[in-house]
Formats: sequence, structure tokens, C-alpha cells
Amino acid sequence: MAVEGLTTSETTTRFARATRPRTVEAMSDDEDAQLMLAYARGELGAFETLYARHRGALYRYLVRQARDGEVANDLFQEVWSRVIVNRARYEPRAKFRTFLFTLAHNCFIDHCRRSKARPAGMVLEDADAADLLPASEESQPDSALARDQVSRRYQAALATLPPEQRDVYLLHEESDLSLEEIARVTGVGAETAKSRLRYAVGKLKAALAVAEA
Repeated sequence: MAVEGLTTSETTTRFARATRPRTVEAMSDDEDAQLMLAYARGELGAFETLYARHRGALYRYLVRQARDGEVANDLFQEVWSRVIVNRARYEPRAKFRTFLFTLAHNCFIDHCRRSKARPAGMVLEDADAADLLPASEESQPDSALARDQVSRRYQAALATLPPEQRDVYLLHEESDLSLEEIARVTGVGAETAKSRLRYAVGKLKAALAVAEA
């Protein structure tokens, strides 16, 4: 669900959809829960399936939060380490995605508390990012340049969002969780999460519009 690789019009359409209720597939959630329970019983193949299914979205969330490839890599490893450590305590009442992104959210908050400062630069050129982000469907030089310009404007606008708004927005974009689930991940009420998402989308649209003027 990354914005990289989208044209300006496609990006605007994405923003317009961002505040709509999101339907989550129950079968996928049930499969994830069963895989996690199987992993807790010692089936390593179940963990490998969960990792393959969720690593891209998790990494994109972390790299956009941290705005630093090395930090994102460290957090990525830390999150999966916590999945491993907490596997016996996982309960299927919570969707695996909620469980995973709660760990990711908490790992990033812990990182901010440890560093007491956010990294200054966004490093999407990191090799791991290139492996995990979706490949572009177009290869023409002019199209690539236009996408790169849109991406840079988007990243700059994203960096200016208040941390709470950026967190909700990135969770909405990458985790495929509902607003109610995002509210639980971030520890706020559903209306607060909805408001933060609405403000984030509005600010990003406004920033991109100004950049194009």
C-alpha cells in the first residue's frame, strides 16, 4: 500500500479513500491466528508463512516512521524477535495483524524514548527497502521521474505531520487494520483515531497541492 510508484492523480485518489471504512477479510485473519497458534506449538513453517505474508507491510510502516533505513532494520528485527518471545502468550481473540502492529508501534515508541530524537533523513534507497517495496509497473524514464518527484513531495509532507497523526495514517495505509483496531494499537479512542487520520490526510493533500502549484 505504499505511495511510491503512484502518479499524482493516483495519490490523490488514495487520500480520498483513506477515511472510508475498511473491510478486513475474516478468512485471512483466521488463517493468521491458526498459523500463530501452530507456531506456538513448535511448527516453524507457520512462522515462515506469517513472516512472508506480513514482512513488507511491517517494514514499510517502520521505515516511514523511523525515516532511517538502519533504524528501521533494527526495529524490524526487534518486532519479529518479540513475536517469537511472546508466541506462547498470543491469544486468537486478537488478530495477528493487531498483535504484530501493536508490537511495532511499541517498539518504535521505545526507540524514540531511547534516542529522544527522530532521525533527520528518510532512506528509502536502503537495499532492504528496495526488496520489500512494490516494483513499479512502468519503466519509461519520464514516468520514473514523475513518480520520483511525487514520492519526494509525499515523503516531505509525511515528515511534517505530528507524530500521532503520522502513526495513525501509516497504520491505516500499511496494516490493513480498521480504525477501531488502529485505536487499540495506539491506545486512543476510535473517534480520536478517526480524527487523526482525517487531519493527516487533509494535510498531505494540501501539501501536495501546494507543491504542484
